[in-house]
Amino acid sequence: MTNSIYPWQENAWQQLQLLRQRMPHAILFYGAGGIGKSDFIERFAQSLLCEEVQADGHACGRCASCGWFSQHNHPDYRRLRPEALEDEPPTDDEGGELDGAKKGTKSTKAPSKEIKVEQVRALADFMNMSTHRHGLRLVVLYPADALNVPASNALLKTLEEPPPNTVFLLAANKLDRLLPTILSRCRKFSLPMPTREQALHWLEAQDVPNAEHSLCEHGGAPLTAFAEAASGDAMEGLLQLLAHPSVEGALKTAEKLQKAPLGALVSCLQRWLYDLFSYKLAGIVRYYPRYLKEVAGLAERVQLNCMMGAINRANERRAIADHPLSPKLFIEDMLLDYAACCA
Repeated sequence: MTNSIYPWQENAWQQLQLLRQRMPHAILFYGAGGIGKSDFIERFAQSLLCEEVQADGHACGRCASCGWFSQHNHPDYRRLRPEALEDEPPTDDEGGELDGAKKGTKSTKAPSKEIKVEQVRALADFMNMSTHRHGLRLVVLYPADALNVPASNALLKTLEEPPPNTVFLLAANKLDRLLPTILSRCRKFSLPMPTREQALHWLEAQDVPNAEHSLCEHGGAPLTAFAEAASGDAMEGLLQLLAHPSVEGALKTAEKLQKAPLGALVSCLQRWLYDLFSYKLAGIVRYYPRYLKEVAGLAERVQLNCMMGAINRANERRAIADHPLSPKLFIEDMLLDYAACCA
């Protein structure tokens, strides 16, 4: 694990160092998705635990604390995030694999995309123990938007009466998805979007093909553009269908995309519909300028009320995309609905 942060986070890192003298018990980092919030707070957590922190606030990377942190076994550090983001199977409190994740068996249950109340309650023993080095105790939680209601209430109780020398670092994309009572107990810290030049330079350094188009299509979020570069063929297939809608094409595309992340597919449709709406009203295409000809042709023939209905339905689908009964049927319904709108 390195101490590096993304180039567009340098100013935010310098501002954050001012809080070290009077460290709040909870800091909520917020900003757009795909800009590196989780990496940023992981670096900050390591620096707070570091025994030989550098003058610029970064961890040394050499002390015993940094060694434990890089191996994900620091005794004064806990990380809470959904099972779906974990690289390893979920474990029980003793570190053993849970039922269904045991060797020789295969879980039929998809990893949860929520932070559950059991995960928050499991912090109780950690909170009651003395810190290993008589320093800070760190809890990193992201994305805070993924806290379900019981987990939010359990976390609130801890934030109301935090143990001594305990710091919570949370990250969220949207503050309106968090309980107001949680917001009121956290020091809020905004992380900015990178400039277009910063994001493009970074993407090109990662050898992302068509970096400019990819950045534009993901709303200027470089990490989202980078992550989806690997699934470019799937997303390109979806864009081809959106550009040339048909019932037959919708069914074939749904078959090919049934294993793709549904949230990303719906977000792509939402951006495409935004461009259609924007072009129809103002002649402007924001996300997909390379499809300007196709967007212009569709915008000319699609009725405004039909377009607005499609936008509303896409928003509704985004809200349930993480919990579909059948991914294939979900995608088929979405694409057939779009094809009917553009017929």
